[in-house]
Amino acid sequence: MKLRFLAGLALASLFALATTHAADTTRPNIVIIFADDLGYGDLGCYGHPNIRTPNLDRMAAEGMRFTEFYSAAEVCTPSRAALLTGRYPIRSGMCHDQFRVLRNVSMGHLPANEVTTAEALKARGYATGCIGKWHLGNWINNPAGHPRRHGFDFYFGLPHSNDMNVTPVAPKGAGKLAEQQADWWNAPLFRNEELIERPADQTTLTRRYTDEAVKFIQANKAKPFFLYLPHTFPHTPLFASKDFFGKSARGIYGDVVEELDASVGKVLDTLRQEKLAENTLVFFTSDNGPWLIMNQQGGSAGLLRDGKGSTWEGGMRVPVIAWWPGKIKAAQTQRTLACTMDLFTTSLKLAGADVPSDRPIDGLDIRPLLFGTGTVQREAYFFYRGTRLMAARSGDFKAHFLTQPGYGQPKPDEHATPLLFNLKVDASETFNVATNHPAVLSQIAQAVERHKSAMTPAQSQLVEAVPVPEKK
Repeated sequence: MKLRFLAGLALASLFALATTHAADTTRPNIVIIFADDLGYGDLGCYGHPNIRTPNLDRMAAEGMRFTEFYSAAEVCTPSRAALLTGRYPIRSGMCHDQFRVLRNVSMGHLPANEVTTAEALKARGYATGCIGKWHLGNWINNPAGHPRRHGFDFYFGLPHSNDMNVTPVAPKGAGKLAEQQADWWNAPLFRNEELIERPADQTTLTRRYTDEAVKFIQANKAKPFFLYLPHTFPHTPLFASKDFFGKSARGIYGDVVEELDASVGKVLDTLRQEKLAENTLVFFTSDNGPWLIMNQQGGSAGLLRDGKGSTWEGGMRVPVIAWWPGKIKAAQTQRTLACTMDLFTTSLKLAGADVPSDRPIDGLDIRPLLFGTGTVQREAYFFYRGTRLMAARSGDFKAHFLTQPGYGQPKPDEHATPLLFNLKVDASETFNVATNHPAVLSQIAQAVERHKSAMTPAQSQLVEAVPVPEKK
């Protein structure tokens, strides 16, 4: 089915290439910048009191800032799978209740039959590049997990999180994540399929990702391009370059976020300098909420409850800025519910590609929100932790059927009567109003049943691991 879909896109692309050059300009460049574990409250334009983010603040002032935008999962791997496929990760098998993300020993990967944004846009004549943390398959264990097997022409970055390979001198336990000890980590850095550095110098990662992104834009400025830039940071362990280390008022976490902000500024400056800004849509967001158990090494969810790993608002509501000079009006705040899966559908629509019709697609086309031409209606949004549907939101109300902190509690609390919060007046999810709104609970329960009845979970890709040889 995937091959037939991509073949159809390729035919459409050939037709597009045969038309005038003017038609080419109707296919905008698309850039998605994806931070790792950045919290809803970590940017100046989202209220942080002392982390300086002038470039992202300017991006918001020149574009649109979303306040009700969700990642599709509460941790890395499923969130990234959903972003690139437009589908809840339970549909692709990129989630699991015990192994919550792909590990460095994992054999699994994003299934070959999933259609990614890169594949769909490549078939429309786009150059496609992924620069940064992949975490959808470790090709050291299984070549099928490589980004170039999933539609990307070019790749530069790490296969997975920067904490997944340790050296023999690293201490046991999670405490090491709070230390900036370069000799404890053995992350592999790749250019396409070539291992170019191990251990990667993590103090240089943000700068090198930025340099590669600039080169990719400059090399492909004569044709439409899709650039996916998933940064390694601010996932722990945290490392900043010498130009940023010790410079913020928020310790190493602030240093890292301020360097990330500078990276965004360089990407936007390159688009301006190459006269591409008015034909480029840029999204900036995060894969999930802040890793609160890291304390000062983690970020802030602002007034939202909990953080990474949970389906409370702080775990999945993320900062999002959309920027497209001349297309998106400046200084807008968008309060309509939207999610990272919408970026798949919206990107395909902008590129003139058909959205796959042979499978359920959960992402919606949010062009009306971006361009101020209308509204987008979503019956409900569903909050998964692994394969468990924990909560659902419809309109201003969010019902929790199961609740569980991001970390530290092995089993969820079950609620015979779901908890209900009116997020319009209680984004902190403090006041349970279930007894006041039985009709709302009934309506959400019906939406959940319709969703479950139409859901076919795929076999998890997160379980199988490379066999460990027995000690002799």
